[in-house]
Amino acid sequence: MRTTKGLILILAIAALKSCKEKPKPAPQPMKKKEVVYQVFTRLFGNTNTTNTPWGTIEENGVGKFADFSEKALTEIKALGVTHIWYTGVPHHAVINDYTEYGISNDDPDVVKGRAGSPYAVKDYYNVDPDLAIDPSKRLEEFKALVDRTHNAGMKVIIDIVPNHVARNYEGKTNPDGVVDFGSSDDTSKEYAVNNNFYYIPGEAFKVPDWQEGYLPLGGEENNLADSKFEENPAKWTGNGSRLAQPHYNDWYETVKINYGVRPDGAKDFDELPESFREKDYKEHYEFWKDKTLPDSWGKFKDIAQYWLDFGVDGFRFDMAEMVPVEFWSYLNSNIKMKNPDAFLLAEVYNPALYRDYIHKGKMDYLYDKVELYDSIKHIMKGYGWTDHIPVVQKGMADIEHHMLHFLENHDEQRIASPAFAGNAQLGKPAMVVSATISTSPTMIYFGQEVGEPGAEDAGFGDPTRTSIFDYVGVPHHQRWVNNKKFDGGQLTKEERELRDFYKRLLNFTISSEALMGEYQEIHFYNKDHTEDYDHRVLSFVRWTSNEKLIVLSNFDALKNYSLNLKVPEDVITKWELTDGDYPLSEVLYGEVSPKLSVINGQGQIQLDLAPLQSYIFKLKK
Repeated sequence: MRTTKGLILILAIAALKSCKEKPKPAPQPMKKKEVVYQVFTRLFGNTNTTNTPWGTIEENGVGKFADFSEKALTEIKALGVTHIWYTGVPHHAVINDYTEYGISNDDPDVVKGRAGSPYAVKDYYNVDPDLAIDPSKRLEEFKALVDRTHNAGMKVIIDIVPNHVARNYEGKTNPDGVVDFGSSDDTSKEYAVNNNFYYIPGEAFKVPDWQEGYLPLGGEENNLADSKFEENPAKWTGNGSRLAQPHYNDWYETVKINYGVRPDGAKDFDELPESFREKDYKEHYEFWKDKTLPDSWGKFKDIAQYWLDFGVDGFRFDMAEMVPVEFWSYLNSNIKMKNPDAFLLAEVYNPALYRDYIHKGKMDYLYDKVELYDSIKHIMKGYGWTDHIPVVQKGMADIEHHMLHFLENHDEQRIASPAFAGNAQLGKPAMVVSATISTSPTMIYFGQEVGEPGAEDAGFGDPTRTSIFDYVGVPHHQRWVNNKKFDGGQLTKEERELRDFYKRLLNFTISSEALMGEYQEIHFYNKDHTEDYDHRVLSFVRWTSNEKLIVLSNFDALKNYSLNLKVPEDVITKWELTDGDYPLSEVLYGEVSPKLSVINGQGQIQLDLAPLQSYIFKLKK
């Protein structure tokens, strides 16, 4: 009989042997920042420079899926891009005649522009025929683009617009078993839980009264442009208008989807318990598995699954806050069960809802529009103070990773437009701050990197934003396209230098470990302790145990600064530095190599800062 001590010894030796036999799992590489390149697909490869207002596809030209050649994608990847958001891919209402391909004509009275809004989707199981060389093979051409993008080392994002669809929704290529939105609706009722739309029984739809001199197609004759559109009973409009005749400024080209929310706001579905804020997508998925859900929920789940099967890697969800957060829990948990790495980005503008849509809705990322973007825009325009940026970041500390940063997108004014900054150079310090202040992804809009001003009068809407409604060329971007050589051969010196700046910055962000680590602002410390440091300058530090960065940006277009920048004592302590000199390397251009001098526990860097200049200093080991 073995003694107790002997048994313990044998078990200990066995356990030790077992540990030696089982190799430890390899440490996982630290995740790096991601960069999204938003591109308006129909405009990217268009080399036509005619730009006639309301011009036809023949007059003004249109880009194709095929324009994203291996060379083009290689250059986008080299810019520092990890994901491409191909905006405007799902088949939306257009004016061009595609009846020979079995597609019905769309009525100009309920189409914005000649090329149509990408957010008035007409068929979720197909793609915009404008984008194909052969419209009968448009799905095959998009699949080839998805494959090319993957082969170039990037992931693919497309739009899904759950809040509304085109007034003339018509699924011509639905998979087996899929029926169109509204095909089974009880149109005698304003609301029924499984209706896909809301109705105005007894009233027919009326086209809006046109204002401000607007006429469909700019007044061009068209047999469908007769201020009539057949819809009886009328449906609620996409932005929630309950009028049979929506206003000119309403989203009259779309109709609102019903998710089981009654007209009085009551919900005909289970609400998520508060405890689900802390639960993962698998538990959200299990919650909804046995629930009876409104019909529209399943329709959009099937759409997302279809595109995941197609090879798409993620989605940008339009106007997500207009759809119940419970639906997002259901949809996103289903998406993540199929592809845990799917990239889910949502447009939400109400800061009070951010945490609901992240934690309960299981969104990966939301637009940081109302907080960071608006603050930086004011600074770029000359009247905002950098003091506000650290305050914003502090308020977002618990969700900062989920708040995607941008300075341009299709909804916002171009930086170089006179109505915004009027000069693309003013975007440089803002871009450094936006791209390095948090762990969140960064997004840029095609043409931003060459200073596109969005000055063209394309037809529907006003310049300052590159048109998403009409066929148009994008001049600065076209100079980079250079007759589809995609080599920047026609860019001016200033445009080439701007693109080089973006390339340097974005590539650094996707390689830096510190930008996924700790953050601390040193701005207010320097306002208190550094002579001549003021509200047109911003500074902060980022670090991990392996990499330590000091970021400094001058937002002023005229003022030079000569500063003895301070690094506070608590940062020096966290970095485990002792008194002495530490060499710094500047990672963007490497033009200066100052030193960090630690004196009595405080860091100091003597430097000059030119107008609109930024530095990202890396502490040398």
